[in-house]
Amino acid sequence: MDLQLNETQARIRDLARDYADRALAPNAAAREARGVVDREALREMAALGLMGVNIPTELGGAGAGAVSYALAMMEVARGCASTAVTMAVTNMVGEVINALGTDAQRERYVPRLARGEYAAGSFALSEPEAGSDPGSMRTTATRDGDRWIIRGAKQWITSGDIAGVYVVWARTGGVGTSGISCFLVEGGMSGVRVGRHEDKMGLRASSTVALTFDDVAVPLDAMLGVEGGGFRIAMMALDGGRIGIGAQAVGIATGALDVALAARRGEEHPGGATEALLADARAELSAAKLMVLRAASLKEAKRPFSTEAAMAKVFASEAAWRITNRAVQAVGGDGDAREPEAERRMRDARVTMIYEGTSEVQRIVIARALLR
Repeated sequence: MDLQLNETQARIRDLARDYADRALAPNAAAREARGVVDREALREMAALGLMGVNIPTELGGAGAGAVSYALAMMEVARGCASTAVTMAVTNMVGEVINALGTDAQRERYVPRLARGEYAAGSFALSEPEAGSDPGSMRTTATRDGDRWIIRGAKQWITSGDIAGVYVVWARTGGVGTSGISCFLVEGGMSGVRVGRHEDKMGLRASSTVALTFDDVAVPLDAMLGVEGGGFRIAMMALDGGRIGIGAQAVGIATGALDVALAARRGEEHPGGATEALLADARAELSAAKLMVLRAASLKEAKRPFSTEAAMAKVFASEAAWRITNRAVQAVGGDGDAREPEAERRMRDARVTMIYEGTSEVQRIVIARALLR
């Protein structure tokens, strides 16, 4: 087993690290205080290839592979977790269209996502009554001559107010997950309505909104994949997305540990309890990073990786929560004040245990694989 990065992977990691240190980390607290998406940062990241790391170069991406993407996500999340989540979803949307779209769909949407012509992409799966259970989906798409009419509501949609294209799931027939199909809907189309912005605990410099599809008419060729095949597409996309969120969690935790170490270096007597907290954090962080990169390497090799992605996601996200809490503890009395970096990273870490599949869902995925 070769644990050394190749030249491309090291280059992408260093490029993302440099950008995060130079442009993201210095303004992360101010960005969060304003609660607005940094569109200029997204454009700059697209120019660097970070909005399409695993997208072929002929479609505007970096063509650097899944491992490079995970490494880049870790670095960007270490600098600004809010910007990282926008990056994660845009990469995921580009990858699913590239993998399953027609030539026309790939050529229309993927370069615009990867090159930053679209501010972001959005993944519109969850609904107010259908979060972890897509089979309860109520959004519908009804055939009407040479078009589909989409009606329904989506909830907790990252970048839903700025996306150039949405990947939207809707019921076209049947019951449960068997009747769900997938569509590409362009931002700004008639009938697409952006609802309220969520007032979130963390990741406050990314947007999370409700969406309503009010008789949105899309052409027949807006369907992604085959009719009734939407659930399979969602599961495939979420498998890859879990690698991204696992990497984001590693980046958040890395930044938190950096803050704690900086606060404690130079103290004559940091104390055994503090030292133990930091040691445990470093060990968990190393394990989480290796698990995420293992899942990414399997994906890159086109080998099954669903179980490994679930294990990486649940372990990395829960480790990030523990590590960020330890960082708050380690910096002492300043840790629970509103401004310090440790407190922000702790809030950012919490949602990584929820989106792209909750920890409970990941454990179901792992257990089913064990019992198969």
